[in-house]
Amino acid sequence: MSSHPTGAVTVPDDPLALAPAQGAFADRREAGRRLAALLGRFRAERPIVVGMPRGGVPVAAEVARALQAPLEVALVRKIGAPRNREYAIGAVAEGGVCLLDRASVHALGLSERGAQRLVQRAEHELAEQAARYRGAREPLSLAGRTAILVDDGLATGRSAQAAIHSLRRRGAARVILAVPVAAPESAHELRGEADEVVCALAPEGMWAVGLWYEDFRPVGDEQVTALLEAAHERTRSAPGDGVSPDGAGEVDREVEIVAAGAVALGGELTLPADPEGMVVFAHGSGSSRLSPRNRRVARALNAGGYGTLLFDLLTVSEERRRANVFDVPLLASRLLAAAAWLDGQEQCAQLPLACFGASTGAAAALTAAAEQPQRVRAVISRGGRPDLAERLSAVRAPTLLIVGGADTEVLALNELARAQLRCASELAVVPGATHLFEEPGALEQVSGLALDWLARHCRAEP
Repeated sequence: MSSHPTGAVTVPDDPLALAPAQGAFADRREAGRRLAALLGRFRAERPIVVGMPRGGVPVAAEVARALQAPLEVALVRKIGAPRNREYAIGAVAEGGVCLLDRASVHALGLSERGAQRLVQRAEHELAEQAARYRGAREPLSLAGRTAILVDDGLATGRSAQAAIHSLRRRGAARVILAVPVAAPESAHELRGEADEVVCALAPEGMWAVGLWYEDFRPVGDEQVTALLEAAHERTRSAPGDGVSPDGAGEVDREVEIVAAGAVALGGELTLPADPEGMVVFAHGSGSSRLSPRNRRVARALNAGGYGTLLFDLLTVSEERRRANVFDVPLLASRLLAAAAWLDGQEQCAQLPLACFGASTGAAAALTAAAEQPQRVRAVISRGGRPDLAERLSAVRAPTLLIVGGADTEVLALNELARAQLRCASELAVVPGATHLFEEPGALEQVSGLALDWLARHCRAEP
């Protein structure tokens, strides 16, 4: 534990004092990139970036990526008032930390027993949080390390205070609290807790954190888990060379694909040693590369010798229009842009290409295959909507349709779509699986079926 916190509060000169209604940040990802620019001086300390759930984790993921640092999650739960759980009267955190605002307890007329019941409920939720976000994975060791604690904003600071205490108990040598926007009074109150408080904006009269974002949609547990898994996969690689430490020769790197209209789409390219082929994923929502189910399938394909590209088919602003998720021609054009980008990569240009789609992404994959029959060698659909594809009869790529046995409506739609295909095709039913394939072993069956299909139809020539 650092015995001499600096107590410094770092805010850039001229901190862009915008009116809240204008929004200072487009979304949490942009806020993370802006914040990372202020934290570059800590890179030499080899820090561990720790995100506050839930909204702080997308911000922390961008900071961790920029600093090439591991990403951890702070396990902390606020203690909500009896009839207004959003009003925090304290917080509990990993390591037995419990901070309770006695003045709030007294003002609410709570008895000691009543306050303890609220604490116990928060501790129970904390244990559930640990199981959701970490599963069987051990927490990262913070012993002797600099921990950069990141949230999407700082209002009262009670949860951040509990998280700082928790990080100290876990052995962090220094704790840097970093937020895109903070109430000045809260930032200064926490300067005695953290070694330093860094914020991009500290506006007077901040009101609510969400007013400083154009897009402040709630962050779900699924997104938090996916970001943590992605960071864990990235940091398995040796620093700087992108090669996994087990010697398998796997390359995993962040990429950017530019589609028509100069639209920049982020992605993740993974190449095992001597890949058999390349699989591009089109995600179920039509957009994010963070789909945890597709990521699990992708890792299984990597282990089977196939390269994978997961990328955002839509930008954050495009996602806001729900109609874009069902704009199959738009999604297909993004897939073809990804194929063209792969053709420009020396390690990928000669590899046979397959498209793996889920939900509307499956329709996009089939539409792309119909438009470029010479390039797309195989199509795989998981719980997909091939019935929404254009020109199904023009598809020449062998197509595997995988549907859950309990997903009866989608199964019927897949049967109708298969009847229109004029290429080699199969319909594989995973018994008992529902639309999201969340049942134990369901995704493993999907991965096995996909690998078998790729081995038959999408392998590099000897």
